[in-house]
Amino acid sequence: MNTVLKALVDKHQPTLNAALRAVQTRASWSPYKDSPSTKIHGPDKPVQGKAAFEARLGQRYILDQPGIVSWAGAETSPYTGQALGITYPVSDPKALIAAGAAALQSWRKVSPDVRVALCLEIAQRLYDRNFEMAHAVMHVTGQSYVQAFSGSGPNALDRGVEALAYAAKAMADIQPTATWQRPFGKDNVSLEKTYTLMPRGLGLVICCASFPTWNAYPAIFANLATGNPSIVKPHPIAILPMAIVVEVCQQTLTEYGFDPNVVTLAIDTLKEPVAQKFIDDPAVQIIDFTGSPRYGGHLERTITGKLLFTETAGVNSVVIESVADLKTTATALARSTSLFSAQMCTSPQTIFVPKGGIKTGSGHASFDDVAQALKAAVDKIAADPVVAAGIMGAIQGQVSLDVIDRLRAALASKPAAKTVRDATPYAHPDFPKARTLTPLIVTADQTCADLYAEEQFGPVLFVVAAENADAAVKEATDLAAKHGAISSYLYSTNEPFIDRSVEAYEAAGANLSINLHGAMWINFAAAYSDYHVTGLNPAGNACLTDLAFVAARFRIVQRRQPSAV
Repeated sequence: MNTVLKALVDKHQPTLNAALRAVQTRASWSPYKDSPSTKIHGPDKPVQGKAAFEARLGQRYILDQPGIVSWAGAETSPYTGQALGITYPVSDPKALIAAGAAALQSWRKVSPDVRVALCLEIAQRLYDRNFEMAHAVMHVTGQSYVQAFSGSGPNALDRGVEALAYAAKAMADIQPTATWQRPFGKDNVSLEKTYTLMPRGLGLVICCASFPTWNAYPAIFANLATGNPSIVKPHPIAILPMAIVVEVCQQTLTEYGFDPNVVTLAIDTLKEPVAQKFIDDPAVQIIDFTGSPRYGGHLERTITGKLLFTETAGVNSVVIESVADLKTTATALARSTSLFSAQMCTSPQTIFVPKGGIKTGSGHASFDDVAQALKAAVDKIAADPVVAAGIMGAIQGQVSLDVIDRLRAALASKPAAKTVRDATPYAHPDFPKARTLTPLIVTADQTCADLYAEEQFGPVLFVVAAENADAAVKEATDLAAKHGAISSYLYSTNEPFIDRSVEAYEAAGANLSINLHGAMWINFAAAYSDYHVTGLNPAGNACLTDLAFVAARFRIVQRRQPSAV
């Protein structure tokens, strides 16, 4: 190892050590600050980040990609309604695969500690550009500025560093050499054994539209740390954030003397998708997918002989059995379902409440009282445009508006359904043309299961009357087992009820949050502590992140020979 690379490893060793401690203790830790406050970053970085984003508009995004055949890009800002006008290099898939395969030959020989250190350097450089990234994420997804800065910046980078910690842990567990001795009859056999870590092959990272960096960072870093070059395929309507990521990766690799094609960008369009061309190639051995259950399910049914890690979506449910304070609980749920207009994989969608009502700290509350409390809490957020803008952001695509329109039409034929609150736009204080929509709240019963038992990717909240609290848990856990759930929520002041409910959620493979209130978003997932997705229900086949997420990305090749006499 030369002095430059040794200095790089030494520079990032404290961060790696801290990350390893965090995944062991599951304590709160991060090397990054997730607030955009100028008190932390100074007055210049926010201005520079916005200027860097604006300088990209209407321009070609130059990347030194192999096999460029054309330029494409069709991103539109949910805030301005205007096209970003950025075009990106479209490369021939065969050229990207060939370049990745060539890069693999040298990258696999780089020591694991250097690969991990390079990833940590990339993470730091991405953090340094996070104000630019925040504007990029904001204007392709519709996340609010603060959420784009934190959730798609430091919080996502934390997930990437978490994957690095597990990768380092998994690789360090493999002893590189051993002397093995054993008597066989009259002979004493002594062998020198060497164990070489070998990557599986090229990795394809298929990013989602609404949160492009959240799953991409762990997948990319898990691949790179274990020796697998990555081809990054962003969603066609959310390319810019991943173009920035690939640019930073390539710049860092080049600066330290490595092949920049260890990380490349695969651009496609909605009309001409390209993922299958990579999936079908035998050189591509690892696929990470985040996106729709429809395509994720297709991949799970059709991909054989390769590693596949999926996170799709499900029906995130809430059961309310009893509460200390109904207003406090309604506020927590309203904030969570309003966050990013429910365009998140952890957003609560279906709330089960006993039809006879619930016990509260101030007396009995009817089923309708619960629904009205939720309505009042959402109304309070929606009534203040500044608050609404910071929480709800904007609607990314027409698909979520279509969800609401379809639901309105379907509800007309459901006698048991009642619209408690219609979905209406709010006036964004900074972007008058922003595409916005506040949550639709509907009360229903089991005759409406065809609507509330499927993921509705948009701002909608179903309040469903259950026969009783235990029946509510049964339906919620049945939904998780059948349709998937990434986050489940339970509110109860009854400890025996909580105890028996926990077993049902565990059996359904559903992560559960109990009685969460206060300043923290109830669907906040903490890196190094929360296991995101279980892999035990249809919402995904893998957990982000654990040892299983990284350990199979490399294999072990051994050689043995007699010890020298």
